[in-house]
Amino acid sequence: MELGTFARHRRLRSSEAMRRLVRETELTPAHLIYPLFVEAGLSGRSPIPSMPGQDRLGIDALADEARRLARLGIGGVMLFGLPAAKDDTGSGAWAADGIVQQAIPRIKDAAPDLLVMGDVCLCEYTSHGHCGPLRPDGSVDNDAALPLLAETAVSLARAGCDVIAPSDMMDGRVLAIRRALDAAGFSDVPILSYAAKFASAFYGPFREAADSAPAFGDRRGYQMDPANARMALGEVLADLDQGADMVMVKPALPYLDVIRAVREAVTVPVAAYNVSGEYSMLMAAIERGWLDGGRIIDEALTSIRRAGADIIITYHAKQWAERR
Repeated sequence: MELGTFARHRRLRSSEAMRRLVRETELTPAHLIYPLFVEAGLSGRSPIPSMPGQDRLGIDALADEARRLARLGIGGVMLFGLPAAKDDTGSGAWAADGIVQQAIPRIKDAAPDLLVMGDVCLCEYTSHGHCGPLRPDGSVDNDAALPLLAETAVSLARAGCDVIAPSDMMDGRVLAIRRALDAAGFSDVPILSYAAKFASAFYGPFREAADSAPAFGDRRGYQMDPANARMALGEVLADLDQGADMVMVKPALPYLDVIRAVREAVTVPVAAYNVSGEYSMLMAAIERGWLDGGRIIDEALTSIRRAGADIIITYHAKQWAERR
């Protein structure tokens, strides 16, 4: 029998059962982390206009939300706090009775197996909206920020946080946090470093949601230049050398090449943050009927997994898990 001269690839695409059998990239709810915005003084939920389907939550709404996420099999949550008051140093970030410190036990009591990650940054807590205290010239004082970030990490760990996730992009913060956690008796608490966090225009809706826009200037002096992939690898390797247990690339979809490069360079788990602007773009097109919501969300998240992300932080987590 004479064989043909071309391959019949379609044989392995002939049915959904066949496609499932040979599928190379697996995506499950357990791979997803859902961000939560917790607002001091809020009762119930408050919609975020620029992020359709997303809400700020009051402390009283957390238990139901946590139980719902746990039932869906979502891997965990990433917490962001909106404090009752702000100051020049961001002291609300490490307050024992801070909004995130109150939120953590509420979530753990409602859903003990739901992993709780605490974002560590000062921008939501400072009156000027930058990620550390300022020098007289208005620039961020990198080294003065380090003990404040470390104190915040210890405060979150003491409240019961499972994973500490510094997002500030101050040089040396992973080492400062690791030493502080170890000294305070939290040597088993892992660090997920926002290692390659780019100065992206895709963060706009988040800054509304978290009330964290800088009052002046921007963050390009400490977040990464979007043009630099090799530098991203340097940031990742430096954070691992300082004690990070996992590393993150942020944003995700415009930086799939960086996710792939990081995945090939390291052996630790790699996370990617599918950020607010990515979410809002898709949701705007879905609401207008321009895109099939179920298919486009699945394709977007699968592409991030295919690029090499073990963990995806995404506002689509509930949507996707409910439809699967």
